Parts: sequence; structure tokens; C-alpha cells
Amino acid sequence: MNQENFNYLKDQVKYTGFGEGHENDLREKMQSQQPSFQILHAHDFGKDNVEAILNFRKSNSDDKYFFNSYEIKVKPDKAEESTTQTFYLGKANNYTLKEAYNLMSGRAVYKELEKLDKVGEDENARYVPNGEKYNAWVQLDFKNADENGNYKIKTFHENYGFNLADALAKLPIKELNNDKDRQELMRSLEKGNRQFVTFLQDGNVENRYLQANPQYKTVTVFDAQQKRMRMDQKETNGQDDSKLANKNNLKNGQAEKAETEKKSKRQKQKI
Repeated sequence: MNQENFNYLKDQVKYTGFGEGHENDLREKMQSQQPSFQILHAHDFGKDNVEAILNFRKSNSDDKYFFNSYEIKVKPDKAEESTTQTFYLGKANNYTLKEAYNLMSGRAVYKELEKLDKVGEDENARYVPNGEKYNAWVQLDFKNADENGNYKIKTFHENYGFNLADALAKLPIKELNNDKDRQELMRSLEKGNRQFVTFLQDGNVENRYLQANPQYKTVTVFDAQQKRMRMDQKETNGQDDSKLANKNNLKNGQAEKAETEKKSKRQKQKI
């Protein structure tokens, strides 16, 4: 067994989010020198059950193995069916288990991505990173799948127009008043988590959950039981007080005009 290759794969498995509990299994299967092998992993995120199959394949030219991909099956709490997706690992644009779970749960993840160039055609086609990096929100498109049954990925670049900090600033979030808390909130939402926060409204403290919604350039709010909430117009649309005041003034002006016309009409009827 190639010890250097084992150490590399052991760390890769760990930092992809599968922990340190598979070292013995990995060692034994590498020592068997099979062309390929799999390792099973089970994990619960809250009440949601996640099962994963880690796929390894041996090189055609030497004794090295590669951790090529993992398939995860997510079964949400109280759901009758599970959802399956394969995530591929390479030199760029990899996803951790937690990021994959968040994507499978319908949430968006903010990633530094690397542009890929297509090399070869048909069965020999592959995509290799060209060194050019960019930041974007990614989300699974559950309405569209590729020829292998994998859901396609929707990408929302920075020029799409969603700014997480601006979207959060429109909500009465207590954590925004502290730099450290604000940064931790931002990082958690960028990883695709549904994050607990506290709202300060009319002198009351209310428990809420948030998740980023880049496609609609907003932040989705859930109550303490994690049921989606419909926020008022100011919070949902991000209108400032001056805009709301202008709307109110316009309505008041229209009402005054209508009342004046009624008085004039009554005076004419008396005459």
C-alpha cells in the first residue's frame, strides 16, 4: 500500500466532511488492491437522515487510489421519499458533506469557484480548471436533471444583483449590532445553513431562522418552529421610510382630492 497516498486520502475524506472514523476501512480496502471500492457513511443533520457512498478508484498506471465522488441520499424528517445526488471531486469546485446536504435541502451555497475548460469530446470529454476564479451562489435545480439523473446546478454570479449584507440590513436582526456576530451570521448563511437569529421589533425579542435566497435577491424568514413567514411590505421589499412616506402622502392627497370633489358636488346639488 502506498502510505503517502493513504495519508492524502485520509485527510481528503476528513476535510470533505466525513470525519476520521473511516481510516481502518480505507486502509484495508487499499491493501486489497482492488480496482475500485466504496466506503459507506451515515450521518444525521438534526432530524434529517443522510447516507453517503464514497467512491474510490485505482490509477491505471500505478498503485495510487483517487477519491472520485460520493453519492448522498437525503431523507428529510417525516418525508416518505429520499433524494439522491452524486457530487464529484477533483482539483476545483468541490463540496463538503454539509454543503451537499444544504444544497439537497434546497438552500443556496456561496462558493469561490474556478472556471473549467472542456478538454476532449464525447466519452473522452472532461473539464479542467483554467486558474480563473470567481465567487457565486450555487443552488440545485430540482426541475432539471442531466443524462445521469443528477440535478443541474444554478449559478448566481456577483453581478446577478444579490447582496447578502444589504438583504440582512433590511431586517431587524439583533446580531447585526455586533461585528463578530454579524460576520458569523454571514459565514453561516454563505455555507447554506438555516441560521437562528433574534429579531428586535417594537421592543419585543422574537426568535427567527434565516436562509439566503439569491435567486429572488432576498433572505427567507422562518418563525421559531421553522415555518416560513410572510414579512410586511417594508421588510420583504426593502422599502425605506421615505418611500413608504411618499406612498402614504400620495394616498392622503388622493383622499383629500376625492373629499373636495364630493363637497363641491353637494353644493351644486343644493343650488
